[in-house]
Amino acid sequence: MSPRSAQVNEELRRRSRERLLQAAVELVDERGYEATTLGDIADRAGSARGLVSYYFPGKRQLVQSAVHRLMHRTLEEALEREPRTDDGRERMARAIDAVLGLARDHTVLMRQHMAGLLQAEGFVRCAEQQRLGELLRDTVTRLGCGDPDAEYAMLRSQLMGAVYAMVLPNVGLPVEPLRAELFRRYGLDREMGVPPDTEAPGGTCDEDLSRFFSTDTRPVDQGPADEGPVGREPVGEPPAEREPRPDSRPGPASGQSK
Repeated sequence: MSPRSAQVNEELRRRSRERLLQAAVELVDERGYEATTLGDIADRAGSARGLVSYYFPGKRQLVQSAVHRLMHRTLEEALEREPRTDDGRERMARAIDAVLGLARDHTVLMRQHMAGLLQAEGFVRCAEQQRLGELLRDTVTRLGCGDPDAEYAMLRSQLMGAVYAMVLPNVGLPVEPLRAELFRRYGLDREMGVPPDTEAPGGTCDEDLSRFFSTDTRPVDQGPADEGPVGREPVGEPPAEREPRPDSRPGPASGQSK
C-alpha cells in the first residue's frame, strides 16, 4: 500500500480536531465537566488519545473551544435563517434568543462553561471565540449603536449575566423575564426573534449537534472538505491518525437523556 499523501494526512487531522470538539460538547452536556476525561473524549471521537494534547493544551481549553464553536455556529444559524434579514433589531432579537436558547436547552453544558470562565486560567482566546465575538460585534453595528466596541462589551456582559442566571442550580431563572429585560434594553418587540411560545423554522432544540462540526464522513480522496483549523496551531507531527470506522464517529449516545 502506497503512503498517504500530505493532503490526505492533513484532511484526516482536520477531521480529528472536529471530532474532538464535537465529542467534548456531547460528553460534557451528558455527564458534566468533572466526570468527563480527555480519554473519554478521545474514545468518543474515535481518535488516538495523543491527539488531544497535540491540538489542545488541556481539557479546559478543549471544552471552551468546543462550546464557543457551538455558540458561534448556533448564533450564525439563527442570524442567517429564512427569512433572511438585514434589519438590525430583528438580528439582535435572534442573537439574544440563540444564546438564551443554548442555556435553556443545554443547561449542564452552559453551566460548566460559565464555571470554567471563573477558573484561574479564565477566558481562553481561540479562533472559535473570535468568530463568536465577530458575530456579536456585527449585530450591535447593524443595530446602529454609536460606539460598537463599547456596546459589544456591554452586550457580551448582559448575555453572560443572563446565562448565569438561567443555569444556577436550583434557583435558575426562566428564560421569559430575562429575555424581556434584554429586549427592553435594546428596544425590541416581543414578537421579534423566536418568542418563548413559538418555534423557529426547523425547531429550536435539535439534540443532534453534528451539523456544527465538519466531521465529513466521505472517504478523503472523494474531494476537498471545508477548511477550519481549531484550537492552537500544532507544533511537530501528531500521533498517527486513522480514518475512523463508521461506528466510531461521534454522535448522541444511545439512551441519552437531558
